[in-house]
Amino acid sequence: MPSTLMLWRIATGEPVTRHWVRLDQVSPELRMAVIAAEDQRFCQHHGVDFGALREVLADEDGPSRGGSTISMQTVKNVFLWHGRSYVRKALEMPLALGADLIWSKRRVMEVYLNVAEFGDGLFGAEAAARHYFGRPAAQLSRAQAAALAASLPNPRLRNPDAPSSRARTNSFRIQQRMRNLGGRADCVL
Repeated sequence: MPSTLMLWRIATGEPVTRHWVRLDQVSPELRMAVIAAEDQRFCQHHGVDFGALREVLADEDGPSRGGSTISMQTVKNVFLWHGRSYVRKALEMPLALGADLIWSKRRVMEVYLNVAEFGDGLFGAEAAARHYFGRPAAQLSRAQAAALAASLPNPRLRNPDAPSSRARTNSFRIQQRMRNLGGRADCVL
């Protein structure tokens, strides 16, 4: 299942590196790291985290973070286009609710981890693990998983293999959140 970004890159002659793997072929550490970094209530909501959206909208200084869930990011990557747009966001929300209704949480996570961009033209956990760490996604350590998750907000500028000091700080923060997840990642473990 190629994403719209992959299809665009292919259509414009840009390289795409990807190798699809089943969720059980991705380290549980990476699954937890992505939840800790991107959507700590992933297992509790039904595609859209309305509480997180309210928090983002209520921020007096303007949004300091996005309110997208893993489900919303998955449907954006697979069905929609990149870039900020109210039209895209309006489409993303019902698609995420539908995806969460039709797919299990494990399937949403599997698709996300196979279509997420981890570097320029580098898609999916398997391709990223092999590229940055020379190992399959199933063998990622906690630190490597956190480094990959820390790159997700801006994968073209954040290199998990040679992180900036800010990226290292984010990676350590993600590892702390992973320790504090408790059972909030059980739906994908």
